[in-house]
Amino acid sequence: MNSAFLDHYRCPETFATFTLSGELSEDSGYFRFGPDAICFGQSSSGFRAGHATDELYDALTDVALDGAMLQLPFSPSEIVANLRYERYASASNRKGKTLHGESVLRKVYYLVRPLLTVSVRKHLQRLHLRDWNEISFPTWPVDPTVERILEMLLILLLKAHAVDKIPFVWFWPNGFPSCAIMTHDVEALPGRDFCSHLMDLDDAHGIKSSFQIVPEGRYPVSKGFLNTIQSRGFEIDIHDLNHDGHLFSDRERYLRRAERINRYSREYGAAGFRSAALYRNLNWFEALDFSYDMSVPCVGHLEAQRGGCCSVMPFFIGKILELPVTTTQDYSLFHILNHYSIDLWKRQLALIMEKHGLASFIVHPDYILEHRARDTYKALLSYLSQLRSEGKIWIALPREVDHWWRERSQMRLSRRGNKWEIEGPGKERARVAYASLEEDCVVYHLEANS
Repeated sequence: MNSAFLDHYRCPETFATFTLSGELSEDSGYFRFGPDAICFGQSSSGFRAGHATDELYDALTDVALDGAMLQLPFSPSEIVANLRYERYASASNRKGKTLHGESVLRKVYYLVRPLLTVSVRKHLQRLHLRDWNEISFPTWPVDPTVERILEMLLILLLKAHAVDKIPFVWFWPNGFPSCAIMTHDVEALPGRDFCSHLMDLDDAHGIKSSFQIVPEGRYPVSKGFLNTIQSRGFEIDIHDLNHDGHLFSDRERYLRRAERINRYSREYGAAGFRSAALYRNLNWFEALDFSYDMSVPCVGHLEAQRGGCCSVMPFFIGKILELPVTTTQDYSLFHILNHYSIDLWKRQLALIMEKHGLASFIVHPDYILEHRARDTYKALLSYLSQLRSEGKIWIALPREVDHWWRERSQMRLSRRGNKWEIEGPGKERARVAYASLEEDCVVYHLEANS
């Protein structure tokens, strides 16, 4: 019941005092937990709505206190998992509208996709996604509902324990306020041939990135090509198997493909994976032999598969760490929204940094061949470099984030006299932080280095 909270904050277990206030309902549905957090799942009070746009019961009114024990009308870990795993997405977001596209249309589209130019594809995709701005949940352009739920619990615990502050292990190494990763999905031969120039662009701004490579059917993948990327300090990950859009269409076919994908991961020395077009079924991820995945959007309004994990933080899906895609893809920015500025990316960055989250970018070499798009990407690199120089963000490779988050997941706080100390591998980079209340809002402070 308290595992999601403890995994997020890494605070002493003595502060995570939750219990259920009653028997949970058999049905699942939408309800609120305060004014800004929409939940989906079972509860022991009120009612559960069928749609996020319906009138929603506020379960916060039913939270009770028994000493320092919070009595909750729902299980926080279940609710958080329902959002992260997109279990709400089988419900209709708007009456008569489901979040997932029609599989028949998808099959037809991917059958003819190799014959379509970008100019034709973007018109078809605009038609398919024309209702994107009518979707109310998750919230566009960034939805940190998971973090809002956990912060609300923290507020309640601060009051329940009648303490000024609660210690926890800070989210990022060396006290960085937030994190960003740059990733490049290489879709076709022109994109592959532009990778060297793209590395030059990234290097010019002191930013290393990952390249997601399609191992079959799209372009030749030589050892020399892979070595060039790795020798320059960039990272290689696997991008689907053949990018045909059908990886998750059938369970048996998926398992056969997963074996080949895993073989390529060993051959390429790749620790990370991303599916084509961010298609996903998180319940099947156990067949993938990767340390981390990058296939789940925070908000999927402009993706072929709608939904979203409603989180701006990494989280575990079994043994795999998910690094969610928290910003709009370059293709969607340029060809669906027809925007050639970084205003939306800057807005998303601000919202992510407000929650001290992970800003994850997808920029395809295939879609910045044109000068206007490339200039937009250069502006993004310059802005990220500026944020880093101001000490506001840690720009890392995906594997570095994976390594840190796994270390942090094993850390714990121990009391030493009147101080809290961090124990566990990697503790030399970790910082003790404190959560406190200011005008009924959570604020964080890092302990000064001794």
